Amino acid sequence: MTSSTDSGAKHVVHLTCSAAFAGVERYVSLLAPRQADRGWRVTVIGGATEPMKQSLGGSDVRFLPAETLRSARAALRLVSRADIVNTHMSNADLAGIMASVRSDSHLVSTRHFAAPRGRSRPIRAAFSMARRRFAAQISISHFVAGSIGEPSSVVHTGVTDAAAGACGRRIVLMAQRLEPEKATDVAIASWAASRARDEGWELHIAGDGSERERLQRQAAALGVRDSVRFLGHQENVRALMPDAGVFLAPTAREGLGLSVLEAMACALPVVASASGGHAETIGSVEGALLFQPDDVRGAARLLDIAVANAESRRRYGLRAQRAQRERFTVRAQADATLAVYEGCLS
Repeated sequence: MTSSTDSGAKHVVHLTCSAAFAGVERYVSLLAPRQADRGWRVTVIGGATEPMKQSLGGSDVRFLPAETLRSARAALRLVSRADIVNTHMSNADLAGIMASVRSDSHLVSTRHFAAPRGRSRPIRAAFSMARRRFAAQISISHFVAGSIGEPSSVVHTGVTDAAAGACGRRIVLMAQRLEPEKATDVAIASWAASRARDEGWELHIAGDGSERERLQRQAAALGVRDSVRFLGHQENVRALMPDAGVFLAPTAREGLGLSVLEAMACALPVVASASGGHAETIGSVEGALLFQPDDVRGAARLLDIAVANAESRRRYGLRAQRAQRERFTVRAQADATLAVYEGCLS
């Protein structure tokens, strides 16, 4: 893999080792076409094939599947003349580091999670020694930048604009993986403690994961099974938002929260934990409904406030939408990301 600096359009490769289409892959699928619009040649490696192709459809972005470290390295060998290899998550970082030994491409790592790389001390030490391979690092929030223990440039994630929904359906929507760190159990306990279901509201949970059966048992034990719907994995979460009345985001250490940004874009009122990236997104909105992490009663109280008055929800949602359009656009994200790339190439 060689550089294209002297042979036409500059070329960036976005690399993940993934067969999923979750937050990181959606991030890539939104950013890559906008970079292509800026005149860059863009290749995306990794991510669930059909959702990624659908999301990239209509753009000039090339897609290659790669589920594992090995397949990512093989895909990189099929790519020529890359100026920038932008890696996402640790396995992709490792694949990029290995490829950089035989390449003059500049390696840029986007940090999506608020933690150092690697779960064990030896892995963290190995990444620390290899850090010099990265020409630059990008953090998706100030929260992430302050948690990784390494220098980085903060570039907030952006989302595409959307029309405001009617906010008339009595649905509280959640969208996240059903894993322990996501605090879905806090959300269900808060739902049980709130009065929303007495007013005819339902809690809809989009997502799947290892905690699903336990969470279903929790809903039954708390007596709210009839008002909680588990929707399973959803390829297009944004399509659910126009019908919802409130969006609930309980995760305490969210790097930024792409689904929260998409809710803001749809003018959907958000109730969220007052921590992590939420403080930079919905927390920047006047009158934001934020509760302390793991505070079940606090979350329940804010849910009750949110569902109580349709006009208040409408005004709050429009303030959130205005904040998204001013500060969290894909256009601004693409411009800032390309500025990081240009700094590596200069």
